Amino acid sequence: MSAQARGGLSRRAFVASVVAAPLATSRLGALAAAAEPRERAVSHGGASARGRREHAVVVGAGAFGGWTALALLRAGWRVTLVDAWGAGHSRASSGGETRVIRAVYGGVPVYSEMAARALVLWREAEKRWPRQVLFRTGALWMCAADDGYVRRSIAPMKAAGLSLEQLSPDDAARRWPQMSFRDVRTAYLEPDAGFLTARAACELVRETFVREGGEYRQASARPGAAAGGRLSGVALADGGTTTTLAADRYVFACGPWMGQLFPDVIGRRIVATRQEVYFYGTPAGDTRYDAGALPAWVHMGERTVYGVPSHDRRGLKVADDSAGAEVDPTTQDRAPSAAGIAGARGILRERFPVLADAPLVETRVCQYEASSDGHFLVDRHPALDNVWLVGGGSGHGFKMGPALGEHVAALVQGKAAVHPQFAYGRLRPRPG
Repeated sequence: MSAQARGGLSRRAFVASVVAAPLATSRLGALAAAAEPRERAVSHGGASARGRREHAVVVGAGAFGGWTALALLRAGWRVTLVDAWGAGHSRASSGGETRVIRAVYGGVPVYSEMAARALVLWREAEKRWPRQVLFRTGALWMCAADDGYVRRSIAPMKAAGLSLEQLSPDDAARRWPQMSFRDVRTAYLEPDAGFLTARAACELVRETFVREGGEYRQASARPGAAAGGRLSGVALADGGTTTTLAADRYVFACGPWMGQLFPDVIGRRIVATRQEVYFYGTPAGDTRYDAGALPAWVHMGERTVYGVPSHDRRGLKVADDSAGAEVDPTTQDRAPSAAGIAGARGILRERFPVLADAPLVETRVCQYEASSDGHFLVDRHPALDNVWLVGGGSGHGFKMGPALGEHVAALVQGKAAVHPQFAYGRLRPRPG
C-alpha cells in the first residue's frame, strides 16, 4: 500500500512537492551575506563589548546540535552542550547504525549545496578522528516510473561540483547481479554518495567538542523563564536535582522533542513518526552484500524504500521511507511490529531474491522528526530574540550535520541570514 493510500507522504515526496526559495546567489555561502535585521549588538569572535566570551547553550547532542556546538566553540564562544541520554542514544533520531548521505534532492538547490559542503566537512573531520565514519559506496537510484525527482537534481548537483550517472537497467544488472532490476525503468548512480555511521559519528563529535574545551552536561533540559523577549535560562534536571543554566544565546536542537518543549510555538509543526529498520543476515563467506561491493540504494515506485550494504557485520539493511504512526519518542515501544517485519521481508524478496529467506538478525525502531512540509527549521524563536530553533530533520537531516552546524553558528553570531526554505513562518501545524 502506498504512503498516500495510508494517509501519509514519504519525506522525499514532501521535499519534491515544494519549489526551492531562491538564494541571493547560487551558492550556500550566500547565506552569510547579510545579518538578519532583528539582530542587535552582535559580538564577533565570541567576545562581548566587555571582553567576556559569549556563552551559548545548545540543547541536543545529535547531528544538528553537536555540530552546532562544535562550530560555535571553534568561533571562540564558551559553549555548553546538553543532552538527556547522551550523543546518539537509542531514542534519538540521530541514533542507529547508518544514515545515507546523498545530494539528489529533487532539484532543491540548497540541499544539494549543503550536502556538497557536508561531504567536505565530513572528510575534514575524519582526518582528526581515529575512525572512518563516511563510506563512499555510491548511491544507486532506481525509478519504477517517473524519474523526475532524480533528473531535477542534475543541474544543482553539477553546480555544487557533484555528478550523477544515468545507467540502463541492463547495465545496472551487470554491475550488481546480486540485485533485481525487474521493475526498474531508469537508474542513476551518485558516485560521491554513500553512508555515515550515525551513532559513532555523534559520539565522535561530542568527544571532539569536549577535547577542544567545550562543556558537556547529561541532563534533561527545558526552557526556563522569559522576560522582555529573551530567555533567562534553561532548567536542567539530572537525577532529581534541578538547576538553572544561564547563557547569552540558546540553541534548541532537540529533535523529536521540539514540540514538547515548545508546545505553543512548535506543537504539531514538527511531529515524531515511528520508523522501523531491518538487518538481514547474508550467506557465510558471501561478501557481495558488503560495503564496497554494493552501493547504498533507493527505489522509487509506489512507495520509496531504501537500503544500506552490510557494515560492521550488522547485515544488509532495508527500510520503508514512508512516514509511520505518530509516537512519543520517550515512551514508544521499540519492538518491531508484525506488519513492519512482513513489509521489510517483501522489500528484501523484491530487490534481493537470493536473500528471500535470509534470517532477520537485527532490528531498530527509531523516528523521523517530521516537519509539516519536510524541510528543516533553522530560525529564531518568534518571540525570544536569544533563542534559535533547529530541527525538522524529517529523516534526511543527519548527513547535513556539519554544514548545518556551520550555518547555525553563523546565524547565532549575526553573520548569516535565515534561509527562506528553513524559516519558521512558512511552517503550518499538521491537522490533529
